[in-house]
Amino acid sequence: MKFLTPGGDAHRTTARLHADLRLPGREPLTARMVTLDDGRRLLQYRLPFSAQGDNAAYGALERQVGAGVAIERRYGSEGFGEVFTRLAGFDLEAAEPYVLYRAPDGEPVAGRRGSLAVAEQQKLLAQLVLAVRLLEEAGLVHREITPDTVRWDGTHVRLAEPYAAQRIGEPRESFGAAPWAPPEQREGTGTADTRDDLWAVGRLVYFLLSGRPGPAAEVPHDLGEFRRLAALGDSGLFDPRAANRPGPSDLMRLLRVPDPLAAAAPADPLGAARAEFDAQRAKKREEPGTAEPPQEAYEYPVPRRSWRFWLPRGSGTAGPGPADPPPPPAPLPPAERPTLCPYCLLPVEYDETRLFTLDSKRVFQPLDLSRERRPMHRQDALRQAYQSCPHAPADAPHHLPVPFLTNGEPLTVALVGSSAAGKTHLLAAMLGEIEKGGLEPYGLKCLPLNPDTHREFIRERVQRLHRGKMLESTGQMSFAHFADGLLVTGGGVTRPVLFFDLAGEDLAQNGEVTSFLMGVGAFIFVLDPLRALRLPALDPIRAKTGFQQRELGDEAFTTVLNRVPRTGPWIEAPAAVAVNKSDLIRFDPSVDRWLSRGTADLDEEALLAESRDAYAFVAHHGSASWLKPFDDCARCTLHFVAATGAQVRGDVYPHGIRPRRVLTPLLSVFAMSGLLPGARWREVGT
Repeated sequence: MKFLTPGGDAHRTTARLHADLRLPGREPLTARMVTLDDGRRLLQYRLPFSAQGDNAAYGALERQVGAGVAIERRYGSEGFGEVFTRLAGFDLEAAEPYVLYRAPDGEPVAGRRGSLAVAEQQKLLAQLVLAVRLLEEAGLVHREITPDTVRWDGTHVRLAEPYAAQRIGEPRESFGAAPWAPPEQREGTGTADTRDDLWAVGRLVYFLLSGRPGPAAEVPHDLGEFRRLAALGDSGLFDPRAANRPGPSDLMRLLRVPDPLAAAAPADPLGAARAEFDAQRAKKREEPGTAEPPQEAYEYPVPRRSWRFWLPRGSGTAGPGPADPPPPPAPLPPAERPTLCPYCLLPVEYDETRLFTLDSKRVFQPLDLSRERRPMHRQDALRQAYQSCPHAPADAPHHLPVPFLTNGEPLTVALVGSSAAGKTHLLAAMLGEIEKGGLEPYGLKCLPLNPDTHREFIRERVQRLHRGKMLESTGQMSFAHFADGLLVTGGGVTRPVLFFDLAGEDLAQNGEVTSFLMGVGAFIFVLDPLRALRLPALDPIRAKTGFQQRELGDEAFTTVLNRVPRTGPWIEAPAAVAVNKSDLIRFDPSVDRWLSRGTADLDEEALLAESRDAYAFVAHHGSASWLKPFDDCARCTLHFVAATGAQVRGDVYPHGIRPRRVLTPLLSVFAMSGLLPGARWREVGT
């Protein structure tokens, strides 16, 4: 048996596996005791072969491991951490993914109602509130504190493993049974709150003292009969609404229970790197020409979610101040710019005499629409047509989709990174999420730029990836063809978007194939943790894949950044750094904080906080060379993403793929490019 410890160390041992145990209400997971060769007895929960296609069950197991790791890393060396069932290890890439816990002591308190001594009552209540306080500090809500999941050995409480835990602030998922789960949790309304667990604590103590579960959603009418419960009732602990209950610290003061977290907070290992991020942002704003980017914006209606991204208060100052950001200037109409060919970077206008179409053998054939008088047939033909570029040499022609020339200002987006960094998988995951309507919550509608090209990309890339198949690496080419394109409409404005995905070998050299980079509208730099980070937990994967950690950064990053035009010291094209394969590092608190969140909850504060955390994480665990895009680009954000969310075996992903936050970098560059409704692009990434 091999597994990772909560600290990320690989452990291999022999083990004796015992018979399976039933887990009522926890299906499809199964449980069994495991005896390691050193004599330790652990409790294993695993996802059996029969449930391998259950993505929800795998995701729940993964969240359970994330919560257990967070608790163990925060409190593993503290004595008071014994109020939790302790995580011993996990392997989510095993044929049957599993998690291991120390076998808990004590018996469920369900059998102790009405029989606890006064001293035991006081201890149990104090330790339950302490456990909730510790969970609050770790950013977690347990959600399953019941008579069957809380153990008591006469001295210590043991909360069950956090198999139902959610992060504080996440939308509540409907879970739990009355009266132990509060009404809002059972209904799945609002966001997860640490006071949800305090409702459960109050109900559990009432049950132990009175011998009755009590009403499902009301204050028990007989609290006054129990001296210890009366004061809790006065505090609001039994109120059906979380907002009216006290917090854990307030309850601890009421109970006169010492708070072990009241002392100075532990040192932040990423503190210096976060300060470096703040200093670099301030420097960008102080440089001439960067405090006030060009006053050019599209006017869009504000969508349901806020995309008024964070701007340091006091434009041109070294950092945020007490004043509110200045109001934006009145929007100006977009400048009338000629459409540039993305390949030769010369102006191109729509010319019906240069139309072509692709035949069944993918060969360009001339298209003559001069005699077509049916408007709908003509429109359909133009959607699928191409126009030859008049500036291309006769021996090397290139063609542009007609919608690229007949809509708004085009945006070209280039994915940059070394070979096998995951650019192709990330682009496929992005377009897969877009196919499922992932941009619609932000007021964007998408159509294919060219139906045939888009259909081929979806079939050969997106669908293959979603079937759990690894995609082939992008081959080197003599001409930089775009991978796919979209017509993106927001706020009544439609603009073409082209995506370029070149081989890392092509990006790392100053050849003709990359000359188009000088006119690219936005960049997504794809950072590979296996190459960038010194984390020992990545060494076993590096050994399997042959990747090596590099101190000098990504060669493709450097070559591209050195080639792109600059205004003064900065590259004006907006950029985002996507820390791809973040599932490999997902249990680090700085990563898990973001990777466990959906894209849809992104707002201006979250964008800044994620960029700050991602910058600090890379700077702390890697070298500054990997952050060159942020250093060189006037507007740049950073994001934790996972194109597949799983490790490949051979050429397949045995547990399927689970893309994470793959649209976040794209939404960021859309906002900076004026393409996102409700976003003032000049305020993003600076």
